[in-house]
Amino acid sequence: MRSQQVLWVALIATFLAASPTLGADHGWSVGGWIDGLLGEQTPDRDGGRVDRQQSSGEPGTRTSAEDNQGPVVLAPDKSAGKAEAVPTSRAEIDLSFAPLVKETAPAVVNVYAARVVPTRQSPFANDPFFGQFFGQRFDDRPRMESALGSGVIIDSSGLVVTNNHVVENADEVKIAFSDGREFETKVLLKDKKVDLAILAIDGAGPFPSLPIADSDELEIGDLVLAIGNPFGIGQTVTTGIVSALARNHIGVNDFGFFIQTDAAINPGNSGGALIDMKGRLVGVNTAIFSRSGGSNGIGFAIPSNMVASFQRAAKAGGRFERPYVGATFASVTPDIADALGLPRPTGALVQAVVKDSPAAEAGITVGDVILSVDGFAINNPDALGYRLATAGVGRTAKVSVLRGEDRETIDLPLQAAPENPPRDERSLSGNNPFSGATVLNLSPRVAEERGLPADKTGVVVATVERGSLAQRFGLRPNDILLTINGDVIASTKSLEEMLKRRYRGWQFEVERDGRRMTQMVR
Repeated sequence: MRSQQVLWVALIATFLAASPTLGADHGWSVGGWIDGLLGEQTPDRDGGRVDRQQSSGEPGTRTSAEDNQGPVVLAPDKSAGKAEAVPTSRAEIDLSFAPLVKETAPAVVNVYAARVVPTRQSPFANDPFFGQFFGQRFDDRPRMESALGSGVIIDSSGLVVTNNHVVENADEVKIAFSDGREFETKVLLKDKKVDLAILAIDGAGPFPSLPIADSDELEIGDLVLAIGNPFGIGQTVTTGIVSALARNHIGVNDFGFFIQTDAAINPGNSGGALIDMKGRLVGVNTAIFSRSGGSNGIGFAIPSNMVASFQRAAKAGGRFERPYVGATFASVTPDIADALGLPRPTGALVQAVVKDSPAAEAGITVGDVILSVDGFAINNPDALGYRLATAGVGRTAKVSVLRGEDRETIDLPLQAAPENPPRDERSLSGNNPFSGATVLNLSPRVAEERGLPADKTGVVVATVERGSLAQRFGLRPNDILLTINGDVIASTKSLEEMLKRRYRGWQFEVERDGRRMTQMVR
């Protein structure tokens, strides 16, 4: 039987050799037909292997079930056709980010910030004797310092977002397009805590711009492009993926909620765009983790939802307001999670609640754990601050709270921090240890501006003059002044009155970073 099959195969192969295209239009191959006649394995239509022989029969024989089905019909060899097909379009042979870059890169600009730095005058600068020998070497003219960064146009009218640290203390800020055009800009809004700034281009639009995406839609593993001006060498594009979300404790700003990416980010990329595969802005590149100063594949970007909230504040013409809750929070440790019956450490533990604050009015109490805000899980206090900031002032947030063994949903009104009492800024002088310091009355708004706990009251040091008595005796900005010779400092006015008294010596208490310190001055 086997010899007869081999003979038939030889005859058929000879016939098909004369007509090599026969069968090509019908979706089956000669090899598949021959294998079928010989009882070999042939590919099925899904690309797998199907054994044409039955385990219960002899090679080349059929079972009774096959006999009842009639003759074997060979299926078309579709997998072989796919393997031999040639690409029919450029898209099938050349995958490239070029179309996406051409569409988005014009909206990413270089940012040049310059400031005038006064130089210290030499004591010999105007001396005729030294001038006779050294000429004009004692040049005390101010010098210019410049910083280079990147920015993203987020509105066709000419609004540019960049990092605050790129334009901080700048006297002049310009932007330049990749085609060489340059424009002056005006700083509309900047905030050190979120490390963002909004610039307005001084020129006629419309300008190319990027739409802002919802950064909450990002997932770990999504492809992203980073566009910026690293090292000032010109516009550069790098690619990578989203490595992590909601990163905190990286020491960049007060909102620890960053997108981490392995797209190469270097100095000069600050303020540049992190875009998704739809050409939308998903983040503003802000920082890198590096010991050498170059990219190590760990970069951080401020999420676009924070950028959108900041842009709304700039358009409204005000400052960037963070909602005032009137409570302080701590992370949930493994021990606390175990005591509360939580499967893992998550949420923000309420440590203190200010009287008559929004938190108190909503019914939040000490010991509660905030689990979510508007449906977004809260893993730590940084995530809570981010969610409240992006929600914005004037809204009411739905807050999920764990209280004991019960979970409740609370409506939390998001309000601007009140300035009560008024700050009453005063500059201190005279022969006392506080001379040269500028002080403010502490209020929820002042505490929020200076990054202090919301429940702090009294008087806080705003600035300290260089070389002053206050600096000599160790005072620093954000020190909270508590007492002088046992008398409580209630306000800036009372402090000024106390400094007019005559003391044989000074003993004052200061709170710094949560620690009380006592200073003695004779």
